[in-house]
Amino acid sequence: MKYTVTLNGKKYEVEVTETEAAITAVTDVVYTSPAPAPVASPAAAPVPAPTAVSAAGPVGGGTKVLSPMPGTVLSVKCAIGDAVKAGQVLFILEAMKMENEIVAPADGTVRQILAAKGQSVDTDQLLAVL
Repeated sequence: MKYTVTLNGKKYEVEVTETEAAITAVTDVVYTSPAPAPVASPAAAPVPAPTAVSAAGPVGGGTKVLSPMPGTVLSVKCAIGDAVKAGQVLFILEAMKMENEIVAPADGTVRQILAAKGQSVDTDQLLAVL
């Protein structure tokens, strides 16, 4: 039996044969439609740089807020000088199509923010200092 399968926008013709044991696949794969022309993607908006206070590097001491996983900062829920409580959401981090809340590990005042909305971060990267 022949089937037409669409995968990632491309159409393929697939032939499948049935045997006594099971259905076995594919003798030929034939590309049946031309590849779509590349579409120019709009230029991404520039990522704002962290605030001038955070550009100086991490402040000595203080409680560090680290990224638990690699991902992209979707939003920053705090500002320098904010008083925060342990468990308060400071950042929303998108990782593997899921939104993760990054919370304050302890009570304190935000001394530095080292991550900005849209920025990619790695595991254990410093996001903020309380």
